[in-house]
Amino acid sequence: MDKNQHDKNTKTLLSVFGVVFLMIALSFASVPLYNLFCKVTGFAGTTQLSQSLPDTILDRTMTVQFTTDVNKNLPWTFKADQANVTLKIGQDALINFVAKNKSNKAVAGTAVYNVTPPKAGKYFHKTQCFCFDHQILQPHQSMNMPVVFYIDPSIAGDPNMEDVKVITLSYSFFKSDSSELDEAVDIFYNSDTK
Repeated sequence: MDKNQHDKNTKTLLSVFGVVFLMIALSFASVPLYNLFCKVTGFAGTTQLSQSLPDTILDRTMTVQFTTDVNKNLPWTFKADQANVTLKIGQDALINFVAKNKSNKAVAGTAVYNVTPPKAGKYFHKTQCFCFDHQILQPHQSMNMPVVFYIDPSIAGDPNMEDVKVITLSYSFFKSDSSELDEAVDIFYNSDTK
């Protein structure tokens, strides 16, 4: 084999290994990159986390409904103190949820959430939330779990959001360290339909 043919084969082999390496690296990075994309854009109902409130409060109001669910393997009750709240866009709201352990032993739970319609996620900002935190309730203990949020005033400039009058914030509690929680978190982070 001549030197030119050997050099071409070497370049081809290195190119193939480079492409394979790149594909493997992208497969490992895809979930974190997708999560970052969802958090930045609000894609698929992912809400935003904020450290401060907006400077503007609009006259336009929106209703936020609250729904709750508890997995059958978690011996808790969990509900919002109120079914919904109507607030001005840009105004913050504090909503209290109450969880109660109905069992005779300490049990840990973790909540996942979503917002519908999904397109509203990028405008729904939480400044305080218990979601994804490991919560431990002692036997028959009740715990208040507040959520503070606002709807970003930039929603008013999005023509795709003109039809949205109601946003639903849903929480589901699962027993911590359970396969059900793992599946719910996997769906939360990897589903295009959450």
